[in-house]
Amino acid sequence: MGKRIIPQRRGRGSSVYRAPSHRYAGRAINPKVPQGRGYVVEIFHDPGHTAPLARVKLESGEECLMIAHMGMYEGQEIQIGEGAEIRPGNVLPLGSIPEGVPIYNIEARPGDGGKYIRSGGNYAQIVTHGLKTTVQLPSGEFKMFDPHCRATIGIIAGGGRKEKPMLKAGKVYHAWRSKARKHVRVRGVAMNAVNHPHGGGNHQHVGRPSTVSRHAPPGRKVGRLSPKKKKKR
Repeated sequence: MGKRIIPQRRGRGSSVYRAPSHRYAGRAINPKVPQGRGYVVEIFHDPGHTAPLARVKLESGEECLMIAHMGMYEGQEIQIGEGAEIRPGNVLPLGSIPEGVPIYNIEARPGDGGKYIRSGGNYAQIVTHGLKTTVQLPSGEFKMFDPHCRATIGIIAGGGRKEKPMLKAGKVYHAWRSKARKHVRVRGVAMNAVNHPHGGGNHQHVGRPSTVSRHAPPGRKVGRLSPKKKKKR
């Protein structure tokens, strides 16, 4: 009898594939207040994020978590709303930010706290303003946003984190474990036929088309999942 394949075990939600969310500080979002000021109380590392987080205390006395930008320091003033200065760390609507200014943590819809550009070292740039604001993402893609969607000015801290070598397998294990993932991946073609749909055979090959339907059962759902047709240019 073979083993369940990894996608099946991941879906089962056992402790190996469950994120250690009790160690996470919380969700880092743009402050919910429409206007106001705040001060950076603390900058710290959170295992759930690739960038450092900043604990910001608002004028109302509430605290919130924000993604730290390069050069952020404890005691820094954070301004929120349309009248805020164009300065790293401040949160403004996209319609109030000039073209070419680096931004991050962009809201998909006004008030959702931020969905785009949240990983360490990344930033986007505003290209044009109009009925919609056009933003160039780090991938080079141009995306349209509502001008009322807010974003934080600056470049996310934590860039270059991949340049430092891990040196030990244990370091890689703990880094991936904090995201509920396994760093050792065995290829399906290297397994036996009872353990994986790509396993078995006299030499290592898939042996059948590697494309699979989105409606395939969990034990078969490996390879290229419901690939899209290639568009002609």
